[in-house]
Amino acid sequence: MSLELACIGLGRMGLPIARVLAGRGFAVRAWNRTPRADTGLPPGTVAPTLAEAARGAPLALTMLADDAAVRAVTVGAGGLLDLLPPGAIHVGMSTVSRALTLELERAHAARGQRYVAAPVFGRPDAAGSGKLWIVAGGDAEALARCAPVFAALGQGVFPFAAPAEAALVKLLGNFLIGTVIESLGEALAAGEKGGVPPHALLDVLTGTLFGSPVVARYGDLIARQAYEPAGFALALGLKDIRLALEAGRDLGAALPVAELLEARLLQAIGRGRGQLDWAGLATVARDEAGLPAAGGPA
Repeated sequence: MSLELACIGLGRMGLPIARVLAGRGFAVRAWNRTPRADTGLPPGTVAPTLAEAARGAPLALTMLADDAAVRAVTVGAGGLLDLLPPGAIHVGMSTVSRALTLELERAHAARGQRYVAAPVFGRPDAAGSGKLWIVAGGDAEALARCAPVFAALGQGVFPFAAPAEAALVKLLGNFLIGTVIESLGEALAAGEKGGVPPHALLDVLTGTLFGSPVVARYGDLIARQAYEPAGFALALGLKDIRLALEAGRDLGAALPVAELLEARLLQAIGRGRGQLDWAGLATVARDEAGLPAAGGPA
């Protein structure tokens, strides 16, 4: 008998996740806050209401844009707290605040349910090919119940004992990705001003001391100025950096580089680039170097 689960959120990450799970034989019931017909999911998979997707489900996955969206479908009237039975697990795959993660853990526990934070590293193409990296926080029994889902979606799982730990790891990881994007943008702009072709500089970096997937992937996007369509938008990057700053303040840990990133992201968004991939943060350094713009609004 296939494992039943609800997939809540069919955006750029949620839809490929639902497709992978349906393709691997899970009994998926999906729902999106904004109705859409172009899901490519098997007939009957998409439910017209949250209640029809999630009521009685032993597992419910959420992949939504922000804290407000996750809170609305979870603790709002007729949300997951009301729909899921005792013993069910809410698997939160969205990148949300540490504070909301703690709130959801408490709220589900009060209903006899459990909350597992399982944010992911990887872009939509990785989601669609089952190659995400999953940071999973929760008690051991809950993580074991989620293991078949994680095996279908990911190439690796990093377990943590508490949901808030997983949420924090994801925020800090995105903070570091942002620092790489900003640094690459500055370095490639300076190199181009000095006559060094962007991909030539990138080849040296990735072929010596900086051979990481983040440097290679984002460096290529920056070198090609390929910022649309966005795999992860600048506006969402700003959201995550602010959540990292909030977590740092709550924990008494300063993140001054994150403050710089926030300012740079605001500059890019203020120039009409919020819809670009967050690799487009590099356009700010390019502007300041007096280089011509491409791949988005100037």
